[in-house]
Amino acid sequence: MLIGLGLGPGDPGLLTLRAVQILESADVVYVPGRVAASLVAPWRQAEILEFPMTDDESTIRISLERNADRIASEVRSDGGDRLVVLGILGDPNFYSTFSRLCAVLDERHPGIARRTEPGVSAITAFASVAGVNLQDGFAVTDGGEPSDRVLLKVRRPREAAERLRLEGFAELVLVERMFMEGTQVYRDGEFPEESDYFSVLFARR
Repeated sequence: MLIGLGLGPGDPGLLTLRAVQILESADVVYVPGRVAASLVAPWRQAEILEFPMTDDESTIRISLERNADRIASEVRSDGGDRLVVLGILGDPNFYSTFSRLCAVLDERHPGIARRTEPGVSAITAFASVAGVNLQDGFAVTDGGEPSDRVLLKVRRPREAAERLRLEGFAELVLVERMFMEGTQVYRDGEFPEESDYFSVLFARR
C-alpha cells in the first residue's frame, strides 16, 4: 500500500495526529526534499527522493519514472504487504507531486494500491497567516483555466447536479459527513434529493 501523506504547510505542529500515526507505523517513508524531511524527523527518518523544480517536462518525466519504479519495488517487496509513505508538503490532492507520480505508477506499475491522507493545505494556511476570511465563492488556480468546482453545504444535491450539467460539468461526486460517522460517497450523479449540512459536491468538466 502506498499512502500520499499530507504534511501541512511547514510547521511540525500542524501535522495531524493521523499523520504522526502513519509515519510511526510505515515500513518506508519517502519525502521530496529537505523541508519535508525535517518535518517528519521527530517521528521517522525519511529517505529523500529527487523531484527537480524545473519547467523541463522531460527532466520531470525522468524523475517521476525513476521514483515510481523505486516506490513500486518497495510496495511489492515482502509479498506486497509493506506500507510505503510519500510525505508531501500541504495536501497530496492539491497541485501536488503525488498526483503526477500516481499517473506514472498507473502506466508502469498498474495495480499498486494507494490512498491519500489529507494535510493542512496552502489555501487554508494562507487564510490564517494573511488574516483573511474566505466567506464567498473563490477560485484557486496555478495559472491554468479552472476546470473543477467544489460546492459546500449542498442541501439539495440533485438540483445542484442538474445545474452543473447544464454548465458543461460531467464528472460529479458528492460526499456527506466526510470523516464523520455515516460518511457516504455518491458518484456519477446518483444523488439523493436532500443531503446533510456537512456535504461537499465536486464537479469536473
